[in-house]
Amino acid sequence: MIDRKQAWAQLSRHLTDEIVVATYSSATDWLATGERTLNYFSFGAMGLASSHGLGLALARPERRVIVLDGDGSLLMNLGTLVTIGAVAPKNFVHIVAHNGSYEANGGHPLPDRNVDLAGIARTSGIARSHTIRTLEDFTAMIPALLHEDGPIFVELMIEQGELSPRSYKDMYRAARRSAFRHALQNG
Repeated sequence: MIDRKQAWAQLSRHLTDEIVVATYSSATDWLATGERTLNYFSFGAMGLASSHGLGLALARPERRVIVLDGDGSLLMNLGTLVTIGAVAPKNFVHIVAHNGSYEANGGHPLPDRNVDLAGIARTSGIARSHTIRTLEDFTAMIPALLHEDGPIFVELMIEQGELSPRSYKDMYRAARRSAFRHALQNG
């Protein structure tokens, strides 16, 4: 099992101008890795991070879009996988932290903690779907995530850990949203 904070720290070391869409527990842990202008936080819209990321990927095909999602969040909008598979954006990477729970909502277990999300993604038309169980394997895969054609789906098997501090007020502050818009408008 992987510590999500360590996985996000590894990913953050390789990023340059990619858009990162993150939601709930993945978002708070992602923000803890450091400030980035091209971070887009999707709170209050559980299940929609992949849809937001898909919209950004289609609107900005010159930029790689990485979605940091959770298993519970994805389960609330599985239909997005079929849409992603159908439109097949080459710049789209979807990483789902799978710990078998609705972690952000108190850690309640998923109805099936062992659901094969990579298998569901694959049968939804996302051929490049992987299940990763070690930090070393995830770290080795990062260059492919950043450079190979997508869509790419990664089910990252993580341990349920302590949640990072969460401040919706900070995540949604006007200056952060404005900086994100400015970065997109100015290439």
